[in-house]
Amino acid sequence: MDNSYSMVHQDNTADQPTQQELKTQLEKGTDETKVETLKRILTIMLNGDPMPGLLMHIIRFVMPSKSKPLKKLLYLYYEACPKLDASGKLRQEWILVCNGIRLDLQHPNEYVRGNTLRFLCKLREAELIEPLLQPARQCLTHRHAYVRKNAVFAIATIFQHLEQLIPDAPDLISTFLDEESDPTCKRNAFAALMSISHEKTLEYLTERFDGIPNADELLQLVELEFIRKDAITNAQNKARYLRLIFDLLEAKTSTVIYEAASSLTALTNNPVAVKAAAGKFIELAIKEADNNVKLIVLEKVDQLRQKNEGILDELTMEILRVLTSPDIDVRKKALAIVLEMVSSKNVEEVVILLKKELSKTVDEQYEKNTEYRSLLIHAIHHCAIKFSEVAASVVDSLMEFIADFNNASAVDVISFVKEVVERFPKLRPTIMERLVSTLAEVRAGKVYRGVLWIVGEYSLDEKDIREAWKKIRASLGEIPILASEQRLLDEVQEGKEETKDQVNGHAKPSAPTGSRRVLADGTYATESALTSEAASKAHLDAVKAAQKPPLRQLILDGDYYLATVLASTLTKLVMRHSEISQDTARTNALRAEAMLIMISIIRVGQSHFGKSPIDEDSVDRIMSCVRSLSQFSQRKDLESVFLDDTRKAFRTIVQTEEKKRAAKDAAERAKTAVQVDDVVTIRQLSKRSTADGDLDLEHDLEAATGGDTATDDLSSKLSRVVQLTGFSDPVYAEAYVKVHQFDIVLDVLLVNQTMDTLQNLSVEFATLGDLKVVEKPTTQNLAPHDFLNVQATIKVSSTDTGVIFGNVVYDGSSSTETNVVILNDVQVDIMDYIHAAHCTETEFRNMWTEFEWENKVNINSKAKTLREFLKKLMDCTNMSCLTPEASMQGDCQFLSANLYARSVFGEDALANLSIEKQGENGPITGFVRIRSRSQGLALSLGALKGLNKA
Repeated sequence: MDNSYSMVHQDNTADQPTQQELKTQLEKGTDETKVETLKRILTIMLNGDPMPGLLMHIIRFVMPSKSKPLKKLLYLYYEACPKLDASGKLRQEWILVCNGIRLDLQHPNEYVRGNTLRFLCKLREAELIEPLLQPARQCLTHRHAYVRKNAVFAIATIFQHLEQLIPDAPDLISTFLDEESDPTCKRNAFAALMSISHEKTLEYLTERFDGIPNADELLQLVELEFIRKDAITNAQNKARYLRLIFDLLEAKTSTVIYEAASSLTALTNNPVAVKAAAGKFIELAIKEADNNVKLIVLEKVDQLRQKNEGILDELTMEILRVLTSPDIDVRKKALAIVLEMVSSKNVEEVVILLKKELSKTVDEQYEKNTEYRSLLIHAIHHCAIKFSEVAASVVDSLMEFIADFNNASAVDVISFVKEVVERFPKLRPTIMERLVSTLAEVRAGKVYRGVLWIVGEYSLDEKDIREAWKKIRASLGEIPILASEQRLLDEVQEGKEETKDQVNGHAKPSAPTGSRRVLADGTYATESALTSEAASKAHLDAVKAAQKPPLRQLILDGDYYLATVLASTLTKLVMRHSEISQDTARTNALRAEAMLIMISIIRVGQSHFGKSPIDEDSVDRIMSCVRSLSQFSQRKDLESVFLDDTRKAFRTIVQTEEKKRAAKDAAERAKTAVQVDDVVTIRQLSKRSTADGDLDLEHDLEAATGGDTATDDLSSKLSRVVQLTGFSDPVYAEAYVKVHQFDIVLDVLLVNQTMDTLQNLSVEFATLGDLKVVEKPTTQNLAPHDFLNVQATIKVSSTDTGVIFGNVVYDGSSSTETNVVILNDVQVDIMDYIHAAHCTETEFRNMWTEFEWENKVNINSKAKTLREFLKKLMDCTNMSCLTPEASMQGDCQFLSANLYARSVFGEDALANLSIEKQGENGPITGFVRIRSRSQGLALSLGALKGLNKA
C-alpha cells in the first residue's frame, strides 16, 4: 500500500509548479498564458490543495481582464476558493472580489452578466450576497433573455438559503412571470417559484389553467411536474388535473406526451387512463427514431402491464408494430412484453403476425437476422405451448422453413416440434406425415438427429413405420454404402480411361492387369497401374463430390453421432413393427436391412471413404443396436428400454419445464395478489397521528414523482461498513459502501481524534481496475474531536475485480508541513454486479463455443454430497443451474451441470461443473470451467474465495 501510494503521489506532484511560479505567470503572462495557468491552479485545487495564497494575485492580475474565457475560469476559481479563514470569518480579500462581482452584474455584455448570476446561485455567505442583491434584482428587467432566465434562478436560490435577505422573492418572481414573454424565462420562473412558494405557484396555475394546452413545450413540462406534486397535497384538484392531462396527451411534442402519460399513470389507476397512457407510450415507441427512447417507453409499458394485469391486452397488436424497428434490442423487448400479454382472445392474431415476420427473415436481410429469427421461433413456441388451439397451424408453418433456416434456427424448430408431439397427441399424425416428408430436404446433422429421434419415438402404427422406412432409405441411398461407392469409383475410373484412349486414337484395351485385393466390405477389386496414388486420390475426390442423398452425405462426411441416432431409430422401428404387426416375414426383412445399414456404416468409418475414422463410442453404440436386433425376440426387456424408457425420460423433461412455467406464472400473480381479507386503507377516514400522515404523504409524493421508496435493512447497511484507519490514528475513518447499478458511493465518516483543528483536511481516493473516481470529497476544516461525513462516487465500467485505496491529507503546524494518513484498501465485490439468469440449452452451447476466455478451477472440497456442493457453488457465484432437476435425481458418484449468470453490464458468464465423490467419506474433486467474452469476468469469478470452499 505504501509503495502504491508513493507512486500515485509522485505522479500527481511530478509536474506541479510552486506557488511562486504560478504567481509569476499570473503577473507577467498574456491572457492566453493566464488561461492555462488558471486551469492548472483549478486542477491542483480540485485535487485537494486550496492554495489560499494565490487569491490576492488573481484579484490583481486576472479580475481586471476583459477576456471572456479567462473570466469564466475566474468564477470557477471563486467557487472552489475558501471564503472563510480558520476562525470562520470572511476573508478580507473577498471584499475586493465582491466589488468585482458587482461590476460584472452590471456589465454591458449579457453573457458576462449571465455567467455571474449563475455563480451567485453557488454563494451561501450572507456578507457576500447582501451587496449584490440590488444589481441582481435589476437583472430581472434586462433586455436580453439570457440574463433574465439566470437572474430568476439566482433570486430563488438566495431566498431558499437566506430568506431574510430577500423576503419578497415569491412576489417578485410571480410578477416577473406575469409580465415575461420569453418561453425559456417563463419556464425558469415557474420552476423557481415552484421551489420557493407552492401557494404562489398554485395561484398562478389556477389563473391560467385553461391556457395550459396551448402553452410552450418547456412551460408545459414544468407545469406537469407541479401538477403531480400538487395532486397529492390537494386531492380536491385531482379530477381537474386529470382532465387537463388527458388534453395534453394530444400535444404536438413527444416530450410533453411522455410526461403527460407518466403523470396520468402516477395519479390514477383507472383502466381508461392506464390504457390511454399505454397507447401513447406505444405510439412514441413506434414513431421515435432513437432506440434508447424506444426502450425507455417500452419499459414504461411493461411496468403498466405488471401493475394493471389484463387491462392492456387489447394493445398487444399495437406493441407488435414496434417490430418494424431495425434494432434487435428493441424487438427483443417488444416480444418479451407481448408474450406476457398474449391471451386466448388475441393469440391467433399474434401468431399470424409472428409467422409473417418469420417469413421475412427468409426473404429479406435484417440486422442480426439469425438472432431475430431465433427470437421469433421462441415466441411462436411459447404461444403454441400455452394455447393448444394454435399449435397445429404453428407447427405446419415452422416446418415449411426447416430447409431454408440455418442450423441454429432449424434446431430450435425441431426442439419445439418434439415438445408439441409429446404434449398434443391429436396432432401427431399430421406432424409425423409432414416431418417424414422433409427428410429429403434437411442438410444439417443436428436437425437430422432431431427428426430421426421423433420418427423413432412417435411412428406408432404400421403405415407410419412403412412410410418412415421408405424415406430413410431414400435419404440413405444404395447399400452397402462402401460397395456402391467403390463401384461408382470404378465407373468414374473406367470412363476416364476410355476417354483417354479415344483421344489417343486407340481401341479400348482389355481388362487392365494388376494385383487383386479384398475390399473392406468383402468384395474384390483389381489394382492396376492406372490406380496410382495421385489418380486414385483424384478419382476418390470426384466420387465424393458427386451429388448424394442428404443422410448418406452426412455419414460420408464423418457425422457418426448422427449414424448412432439412425441406428437407434431403425432399432425402434423394427421393434415396434414386431410389436404391432403379425407379418413376421416383413419384420425379419426390416431387421436384416437395419443390421446391413449399421454394419455398412461401420465399414465406411473404417475405410478410406469416410472423411475421418469412426470413433470407438459410435462403434459400441451401433453394435449394441445390432445385438439388440438379434436378441430382442428372446429378451422383452430390450423392447422396454428402446420403446418406453427414452420417451418416459423426455416426458419427464417436458413436465418439469411445464411445472417451471406454472411456478413462474404463479409467482408473478402472487406479487400483485390481494387477499380478500386485507384491510382497505382510506387516508381520510383513518385515525392516524400527524406524523404518520406526513410520512404516508411523503411516501405518496415519492411514488408520484417517480422516486424509489425502497429502504435498506439496517443489518445490510452495517455489513457494508469498512474500517479505513486504525483507532490510534489522528483521524479515524470508516466508509459505508453503497453499490448502485453502475457506480459505487463511499460515504466516509471522519473523526478528529486530536486536540487540534485539522485544517484543509481532504480525502483522496485512487483506483485499480476498471474503476474511475468521478466525484471527489471537498476540503474541510475539522475541529477537535469533531466528526464529518464526506462522499466519493466511483464509476464502474465492467465486472472486474477492483481495488479502491487512498489517504487522508491535512495541513500540519507549519505552512509547508503536510500530514498523511494511509487508508485501508476497499475491495470491490463483483457479486454486487452479477445476477442469476436463464437461457436455453442452444443459446448456452452457442455462447460456450463463441467465448474465448476460459478459467479452469480445480475443486477439492469436503462437502458431504455432490448436490450440496452444487448449491453452495450457486450461492457463491450468484449463478443459476440450467441442467434440469430431473436429470440430476438419484444417487451417483459423479455430477455434471451447466450454470449461467449475467452482469448488470450485459456480460454473460457460463460455467460447467464436473465433480465426483471419492468414496463415501472422501473429498469431492473435479473442476469448474468458467467462460466469458471478457477475460476480467472469467478471472474474477474463478478467484472468488468461496469457490473452492463451497
